[in-house]
Amino acid sequence: MARSPQAVLFVCGQNSVRSPTAAALLRHLVPRGLYVQSAGVSKADLDPFAVAVMKEIGLDISNHKPWTVEDLEDWEGLNFDLIITLSPEAHHKALQLTTTSATDVEYWPTPDPVGVEGRRELQLDAYRHVRDSLRQRIRERFASPGMANE
Repeated sequence: MARSPQAVLFVCGQNSVRSPTAAALLRHLVPRGLYVQSAGVSKADLDPFAVAVMKEIGLDISNHKPWTVEDLEDWEGLNFDLIITLSPEAHHKALQLTTTSATDVEYWPTPDPVGVEGRRELQLDAYRHVRDSLRQRIRERFASPGMANE
Protein backbone atom coordinates (compact mmCIF):
# COMPACT_ATOMS: atom_id res chain seq x y z
CA MET A 1 0.00 0.00 0.00
CA ALA A 2 1.29 3.45 -0.90
CA ARG A 3 2.16 5.80 1.94
CA SER A 4 -0.37 8.39 3.05
CA PRO A 5 0.58 11.85 1.79
CA GLN A 6 -0.02 15.12 3.62
CA ALA A 7 -0.15 17.34 0.50
CA VAL A 8 -1.35 16.23 -2.95
CA LEU A 9 -1.10 18.06 -6.26
CA PHE A 10 -3.08 16.97 -9.32
CA VAL A 11 -1.61 18.12 -12.63
CA CYS A 12 -3.12 17.91 -16.11
CA GLY A 13 -2.71 19.80 -19.36
CA GLN A 14 -4.64 23.01 -18.70
CA ASN A 15 -6.15 22.83 -15.20
CA SER A 16 -9.62 23.32 -16.65
CA VAL A 17 -11.22 19.85 -16.39
CA ARG A 18 -9.30 16.84 -15.06
CA SER A 19 -7.11 18.24 -12.29
CA PRO A 20 -9.75 20.54 -10.72
CA THR A 21 -12.24 17.66 -10.87
CA ALA A 22 -9.80 15.32 -9.15
CA ALA A 23 -8.86 17.89 -6.51
CA ALA A 24 -12.51 18.58 -5.66
CA LEU A 25 -13.24 14.85 -5.43
CA LEU A 26 -10.29 14.18 -3.15
CA ARG A 27 -11.17 17.11 -0.89
CA HIS A 28 -14.68 15.72 -0.61
CA LEU A 29 -13.77 12.07 -0.10
CA VAL A 30 -10.95 12.19 2.45
CA PRO A 31 -10.88 13.30 6.05
CA ARG A 32 -9.81 16.84 6.82
CA GLY A 33 -6.13 17.53 7.17
CA LEU A 34 -4.99 16.64 3.66
CA TYR A 35 -3.87 19.63 1.59
CA VAL A 36 -5.04 19.29 -2.03
CA GLN A 37 -4.29 21.56 -4.99
CA SER A 38 -4.42 21.38 -8.78
CA ALA A 39 -2.47 22.95 -11.61
CA GLY A 40 -1.80 22.54 -15.30
CA VAL A 41 1.18 22.61 -17.61
CA SER A 42 -0.59 25.58 -19.20
CA LYS A 43 -3.97 27.08 -18.35
CA ALA A 44 -7.31 27.60 -20.01
CA ASP A 45 -10.67 28.81 -18.77
CA LEU A 46 -12.57 26.48 -16.47
CA ASP A 47 -14.68 24.19 -18.63
CA PRO A 48 -18.45 24.64 -18.12
CA PHE A 49 -19.09 20.94 -18.76
CA ALA A 50 -16.73 20.09 -15.88
CA VAL A 51 -18.70 22.45 -13.65
CA ALA A 52 -21.98 20.85 -14.76
CA VAL A 53 -20.98 17.23 -14.10
CA MET A 54 -19.53 18.09 -10.71
CA LYS A 55 -22.73 19.92 -9.80
CA GLU A 56 -24.61 16.69 -10.61
CA ILE A 57 -22.90 15.05 -7.62
CA GLY A 58 -23.25 18.08 -5.35
CA LEU A 59 -19.76 19.59 -5.76
CA ASP A 60 -19.28 23.18 -6.88
CA ILE A 61 -16.07 23.94 -8.75
CA SER A 62 -17.40 27.08 -10.43
CA ASN A 63 -15.03 29.33 -8.45
CA HIS A 64 -11.92 27.41 -9.50
CA LYS A 65 -9.29 29.65 -11.07
CA PRO A 66 -7.02 27.63 -13.39
CA TRP A 67 -3.31 28.07 -12.94
CA THR A 68 -0.06 26.58 -14.08
CA VAL A 69 2.54 24.66 -12.14
CA GLU A 70 4.75 27.77 -12.42
CA ASP A 71 1.98 29.97 -10.97
CA LEU A 72 1.65 27.57 -8.07
CA GLU A 73 5.41 27.37 -7.56
CA ASP A 74 5.66 31.18 -7.48
CA TRP A 75 2.68 31.54 -5.14
CA GLU A 76 3.28 28.85 -2.55
CA GLY A 77 6.12 26.62 -3.71
CA LEU A 78 5.81 23.00 -4.69
CA ASN A 79 5.75 21.52 -1.20
CA PHE A 80 3.81 18.38 -2.08
CA ASP A 81 4.73 14.87 -1.11
CA LEU A 82 2.58 13.40 -3.89
CA ILE A 83 1.98 14.70 -7.39
CA ILE A 84 -0.61 12.82 -9.43
CA THR A 85 -0.36 13.49 -13.14
CA LEU A 86 -3.32 12.96 -15.43
CA SER A 87 -1.80 13.56 -18.87
CA PRO A 88 1.51 12.71 -20.58
CA GLU A 89 2.68 16.34 -20.69
CA ALA A 90 1.82 16.77 -17.00
CA HIS A 91 3.74 13.62 -16.11
CA HIS A 92 6.80 14.81 -18.01
CA LYS A 93 6.62 18.20 -16.27
CA ALA A 94 6.25 16.64 -12.82
CA LEU A 95 9.24 14.37 -13.37
CA GLN A 96 11.31 17.40 -14.39
CA LEU A 97 10.23 19.34 -11.30
CA THR A 98 10.93 16.52 -8.86
CA THR A 99 14.33 15.28 -10.02
CA THR A 100 15.98 16.51 -6.83
CA SER A 101 13.14 16.07 -4.34
CA ALA A 102 11.57 13.24 -2.39
CA THR A 103 8.18 13.90 -3.95
CA ASP A 104 6.35 10.82 -5.21
CA VAL A 105 4.89 11.08 -8.71
CA GLU A 106 2.06 8.83 -9.86
CA TYR A 107 0.72 8.74 -13.40
CA TRP A 108 -3.01 8.18 -13.80
CA PRO A 109 -3.64 8.37 -17.56
CA THR A 110 -6.98 10.15 -17.91
CA PRO A 111 -8.60 10.96 -21.26
CA ASP A 112 -9.32 14.59 -22.02
CA PRO A 113 -13.07 14.94 -22.66
CA VAL A 114 -12.60 18.32 -24.34
CA GLY A 115 -13.28 18.04 -28.03
CA VAL A 116 -15.72 15.14 -27.86
CA GLU A 117 -18.21 15.92 -30.58
CA GLY A 118 -21.88 15.23 -30.85
CA ARG A 119 -24.98 16.10 -28.92
CA ARG A 120 -24.63 17.86 -25.59
CA GLU A 121 -25.55 14.65 -23.75
CA LEU A 122 -22.74 12.72 -25.49
CA GLN A 123 -20.28 15.43 -24.51
CA LEU A 124 -21.50 15.40 -20.91
CA ASP A 125 -21.15 11.61 -20.85
CA ALA A 126 -17.45 11.96 -21.68
CA TYR A 127 -17.01 14.35 -18.73
CA ARG A 128 -19.02 12.04 -16.46
CA HIS A 129 -16.76 9.16 -17.43
CA VAL A 130 -13.69 11.20 -16.44
CA ARG A 131 -15.33 12.26 -13.17
CA ASP A 132 -16.42 8.75 -12.26
CA SER A 133 -13.08 7.18 -13.23
CA LEU A 134 -11.20 9.71 -11.10
CA ARG A 135 -13.57 9.17 -8.19
CA GLN A 136 -12.98 5.41 -8.32
CA ARG A 137 -9.23 5.82 -8.60
CA ILE A 138 -9.18 8.26 -5.68
CA ARG A 139 -11.21 5.83 -3.54
CA GLU A 140 -8.78 3.03 -4.35
CA ARG A 141 -5.63 5.11 -3.75
CA PHE A 142 -6.74 6.98 -0.63
CA ALA A 143 -8.99 4.36 0.97
CA SER A 144 -9.10 4.57 4.72
CA PRO A 145 -11.63 3.57 7.39
CA GLY A 146 -12.82 7.19 7.62
CA MET A 147 -13.38 7.71 3.90
CA ALA A 148 -16.88 8.71 2.84
CA ASN A 149 -18.83 5.96 1.06
CA GLU A 150 -20.24 7.95 -1.81
